Amino acid sequence: MATGQKLMRAIRVFEFGGPDVLKFQSDIAVPIPKDHQVLIKVHACGVNPVDTYIRSGSYSRKPLLPYTPGSDVSGVIEAVGENVSAFKKGDRVFTTGTISGGYAEFAVAADDTVYTLPEKLDFRQGAALGVPYFTAYRALLHSARAKAGESVLVHGASGGVGLAACQIARAYGLKVLGTAGTEEGKNIVLRNGAHEVFNHREVNYIDKIKKSVGEKGINIILEMLANVNLSNDLNLLSYGGRVIIVGSRGPIEINPRDTMAKESSIIGVAMYSSTQEEFRQFAAALQAGMEVGWLKPVIGSQYPLEKAVQAHENIIHSSGATGKMILVM
Repeated sequence: MATGQKLMRAIRVFEFGGPDVLKFQSDIAVPIPKDHQVLIKVHACGVNPVDTYIRSGSYSRKPLLPYTPGSDVSGVIEAVGENVSAFKKGDRVFTTGTISGGYAEFAVAADDTVYTLPEKLDFRQGAALGVPYFTAYRALLHSARAKAGESVLVHGASGGVGLAACQIARAYGLKVLGTAGTEEGKNIVLRNGAHEVFNHREVNYIDKIKKSVGEKGINIILEMLANVNLSNDLNLLSYGGRVIIVGSRGPIEINPRDTMAKESSIIGVAMYSSTQEEFRQFAAALQAGMEVGWLKPVIGSQYPLEKAVQAHENIIHSSGATGKMILVM
């Protein structure tokens, strides 16, 4: 170690595997921002399902080992590298990505993945913005090309992406239906933009949705668990309807004929496929939502950094998410 090198606490992953490969360490060197990079003192970091897929080694993008997980941090600019003009030390910010990893007391991020955090939102809410809101916005407005007056079913609406989608869809003039697995989850979904909510643990909930929407069906379905729901989704769609796949944890058998008469579409979405220009566009729309007040992240379970293993176990195995899971530093 170089003399005078500042140290921090961080989670390190040395091999791909289960939650127990997340190692809490307290002697990690604080990274130094390079050209077009900033160093952020992290106050909170979002925990996303994709973090668990990357950690397990099953995701398409594999980081070089060892690495620190986490993309969505909020905090305060500690230092800026060369050629950074948009931010200065002391600015409150949130990110849609980091270079050094977010499960840490400090994180380096490229300046084009960093955004101003309005005073209206606290740091915990700031950590809930990145993946959930940018994914939900991309899914609804870019991939589904949602129009005011259309209907959307958010299938799994009580988690981070689901609640973001409900808020965005309501603000953009859609009729919003949601599903959740608990009474608490249903209430949170209703309070965050849904006109109607259904319990996806009830055996006949699909029939209840069909009865609610009638013959015309649903224009857009945002699907968080496609390996369970995709076949049902195809039957719920309207003519020209589209299922946007935000999450899936395995294979499923469908009948392609279900797409033919309705000329419906199945479209996958990944936030990281967005171009820089698209990120800027999404950010502008979301910043406006924060200023006007319809964009309000709902925080769910919170864990200290050293309990990251527990967080990763719970985000996959907990029954019925309510709000966004975060780590607090």
